[in-house]
Amino acid sequence: MAINLIDLIKAQLSPELVSQVSTHLGENNSNVSNAISAFLPAIVGGMANNSGDVSIFNSLKNIASSDFVSQMTSGSDSVAATIKSLISLIFGGKLDALVNTVSNFAGVSPASGNQLLDLVGGSTFGYLGKYISDNNLDHTQFTNLLNDQKSIVSSLLPAGLSLASLGFGGSASDMSTPKVEVAQPILNKETEYKDSGPHVTKSGNMHTPPNDNGGGGSVLKWLLPLLLLLLAGWFLWKQCDKKTDNTALTTNSTIQETDTMSTNMNGDSANVTTLQRESVVVTLPSGKTLNAYKGGIEDQIVTFLKSDDYKNATEDQLKEKWFNFDNLNFEFGTTKLTPESQAQLDNLKAILKEFPAASIKIGAYTDKRGDEAVNLKLSKDRAAAIKTALNSAQVKEAEGYGSQFAKVPAEASDKEREADRKTAIRFVK
Repeated sequence: MAINLIDLIKAQLSPELVSQVSTHLGENNSNVSNAISAFLPAIVGGMANNSGDVSIFNSLKNIASSDFVSQMTSGSDSVAATIKSLISLIFGGKLDALVNTVSNFAGVSPASGNQLLDLVGGSTFGYLGKYISDNNLDHTQFTNLLNDQKSIVSSLLPAGLSLASLGFGGSASDMSTPKVEVAQPILNKETEYKDSGPHVTKSGNMHTPPNDNGGGGSVLKWLLPLLLLLLAGWFLWKQCDKKTDNTALTTNSTIQETDTMSTNMNGDSANVTTLQRESVVVTLPSGKTLNAYKGGIEDQIVTFLKSDDYKNATEDQLKEKWFNFDNLNFEFGTTKLTPESQAQLDNLKAILKEFPAASIKIGAYTDKRGDEAVNLKLSKDRAAAIKTALNSAQVKEAEGYGSQFAKVPAEASDKEREADRKTAIRFVK
């Protein structure tokens, strides 16, 4: 009997993990659970369709041979790149359609859908990499293993997804079977492994299936939950918090940029970017000083407000000069500002108080990835949230532009698209 990889991987997705992910995404547990249950067969099915591509097999072997867990906990860019590269290779131009379809089905936002796809993809790739290594599979054996999953995949895909619609191929019955519901995820107990017994691997060793309780059990019982928790922490904590020390800006600080609307103005990766920033003391007209970063928004706007360029600028000229926040972020997928953002908000309040004649407009932008209507609403709500937080009559407007001014294609890498994700201010007269 064929091994059901989907159930084996799904059994490792504990209620605690789903709860943690749901909390950080700001989504309902049940909706996140449904999205995971849809993405998992889609990823396995996509891999089955591309099983002849030896580069996928080699990437999984590399995952198994590398210190995957250690790299994740250290925020390694190579892990993120491997996961995103594999997902892109599997789905190609159908990636956005997959995310939107599953997000709509599960009732999560496209932004959350993208993060869940990364999480499920990383979990799947980590499991399969170890499975290949433990059982000494060659490419042919791995291809056969994936091909055995096609009939299982077709029965678990939600309405709107099929082997045919995703380009997986498969039999005519696979492509025409109308599936209206996704099998509910098994997240409250271990999946029972129903197989005929151990398998003989290429190396000639006997392999007991991962969930077999005989013979003292398998290392996967404790390793995979750890792996998945680390994945959740890496993909979500790294994208929800910007760790800065706002009380000691006299030394260089490490900034971790986060979220799909990262405010990093330097164009580095939004997922796990670290930048060495030089602190600076910004002096206001009254003599009051602010702790900030050299070249940061406080440094820039105080210099600008003191200059003839500002004094002589027309409204049309001011429309072309925006200043990007560089130490302000939101919790992922929400309009809630992170606690670390308060320092920059307080600095901006102090600057406006020192220049009472100055007025500003707030703008929020997204990249082209995902649903435009969702992106536009999120950007508008976030611009409004900043205006509310500043609580100043000098803030005249707050506008969200979505991806209206985005220049990088939606198909580009996350690092390339980061340039389009920002929140900013400009002065108005």
